[in-house]
Amino acid sequence: MRVRRTLVAAARGVGLAAVSLVGSVLLFSLTLISLALLPIGLGWLTLPHVVRLTRLFADQRRAWAQDWVATRIPAGYRPPPARQPGLPGVVQRCEHVLTDPATWRELLWLLVDMVAGLLTALLPVLLIVFGIEGFVIPVLVWSGMDLGGQTYGFLYASDPVQVALMPVLGAAALAASRFNPKLLALHFRLAAVFLTPPKAELAARVARLTETRHDAVDASAAELRRIERDLHDGAQARLVAMGMDLGTIEALIERDPAKAKELVARARTSSAEALTELRDLVRGIHPPVLAERGLDDAVRALALRMPLPVEVTGRLPGRLEAPVESAAYFSVSELLTNTAKHADAARAWVDLEYADGRLRLTVGDDGRGGVVLPPADGAGVPGQAGTRSPGRSGAGLPGRPGTHSGLRGLERRLGTFDGILAVSSPAGGPTLVTLEIPCALCSPKTSSS
Repeated sequence: MRVRRTLVAAARGVGLAAVSLVGSVLLFSLTLISLALLPIGLGWLTLPHVVRLTRLFADQRRAWAQDWVATRIPAGYRPPPARQPGLPGVVQRCEHVLTDPATWRELLWLLVDMVAGLLTALLPVLLIVFGIEGFVIPVLVWSGMDLGGQTYGFLYASDPVQVALMPVLGAAALAASRFNPKLLALHFRLAAVFLTPPKAELAARVARLTETRHDAVDASAAELRRIERDLHDGAQARLVAMGMDLGTIEALIERDPAKAKELVARARTSSAEALTELRDLVRGIHPPVLAERGLDDAVRALALRMPLPVEVTGRLPGRLEAPVESAAYFSVSELLTNTAKHADAARAWVDLEYADGRLRLTVGDDGRGGVVLPPADGAGVPGQAGTRSPGRSGAGLPGRPGTHSGLRGLERRLGTFDGILAVSSPAGGPTLVTLEIPCALCSPKTSSS
């Protein structure tokens, strides 16, 4: 078993050396060429694609580090920003990769990987080859072959005493090769030095995740209170009244059939109203169409219930995780509801798109605009609700001119999934609210959905 691990580490080292030499040299050269072409415009087209390939290359090295030597190398990429109207997408993508510190960390790593990374990857196999050579050279010398000034480490083939010591040195090298797995881990530790984000960046990431977790817990508690209140004030009250009516009917059915018949009709009406309220409550928790047919069909069903025309474009290639679908659905629902109430819009539209592992939803209307995303409270701590502007009675209602802390609620909901929200709403309209959530497809779209 130990011999097998030694040989496997050596074989993996050879593969890593080839990958380090070819992949790192190629990607480093392409990155430098793209940066040099930025002034004439071609680099704006090529750089985002080269950086994307570099990140795939680095992610593969991270996967090998985890699988082979149980070394975790965090990524720490910044999420891409939401689309900005009026700015070409290629410019936004290039600006994003140029301002992401991970891009420059990986560029430096490529330079180190093609030299030091190559050497550390070759160490396991070189140790085995060196050990075998310590036995081959003496055999050749003793068989009468003239090796001239051939050396083996610090030993010379021209000296019979030193030739006799070569197998000892070779045996020591082969014995040391038992540490090949640790030598291979040295390669990945070197990569981790350059690919791991700084501690301050990781601390900010942990703080953000902690904050979004608290937001998710608070939102869940608020949702439970809403459900309890709706049940208590609605369906439960009607069911209690219906039970009292049935008790009265039981007492009157013999001596006053007419009154009992009237109470039966009232009980039937109460049961129908209670059933309607329960259905509305369930729809508010998780709409059946969302569970059965997915996000795009649920948004289309939502658009049909709006009091103004809503056009829905785009199709998702498959189903997303249920929490992501739910967060996206209720965010769109809140935006469309507030648009219908406050934007004075004649029409609205929703565009759905899934690409590069991100769900992008754009909700727009042709209303009066003027919506402003407020700054966060707490000295700029992201994700906290902004304060209400003086004199603004409509804070929190997207679609009404002014500063709206309600958008911060949507932002906190998306923040649970590392999502982002962007608002474009010049005075006079149109208003565009873009939501982006990084997520993976759970299953491809089938013909039935």
